[in-house]
Amino acid sequence: MFEALAVTVLPLVFLAILFVGKELFRKRNIDMDGEPLIDRRLFYGSKYMIVLLWAAMVMSSWGVNLAFIERPRFLKWAALCLWATGFILLFSGRLELGTSFRIGRAKESTGLRANGLFSMSRNPMYLGVYTTVLASVLYTVNPVLLLLGVFVVFTHHRIILAEEEHLRSVFGEEFRDYCRRVRRYL
Repeated sequence: MFEALAVTVLPLVFLAILFVGKELFRKRNIDMDGEPLIDRRLFYGSKYMIVLLWAAMVMSSWGVNLAFIERPRFLKWAALCLWATGFILLFSGRLELGTSFRIGRAKESTGLRANGLFSMSRNPMYLGVYTTVLASVLYTVNPVLLLLGVFVVFTHHRIILAEEEHLRSVFGEEFRDYCRRVRRYL
């Protein structure tokens, strides 16, 4: 029961932070929904796939059997550790971005964040997504979810490349210097 509650609470709280944050942004005339930098269908499809993968892990934690094979015990614990780590990265990254957080390209001017987690990885939130996706696949041992996870990672890597190109055009040498100091992932 504790495991299922812990697995469930993390994505629910994160999504609540996103939706409440969107409303708080709106009250300050900030549009959290930026413009996708890749094809809209791929962009939004991959975002919804993340939620689907999270839902699969949550359902599995409550006893819904999505596995095609029996899950080895060590995979369960590895998945739970990755799940927690991924959400720590997501929560921390979101909070550190503050009002610079956008889903897509910002429609207004924002600052370049290069401190905290962003001094160790240019994309800690994407690392958090990748980690939670991997956790879901390991926890459910489901090949269909593995394919969805590969789609999410592939698509988000394309989003990152497009975002980097955009950031180079907006921040110029400041962003190039940041890229020389901090790796894309780890």
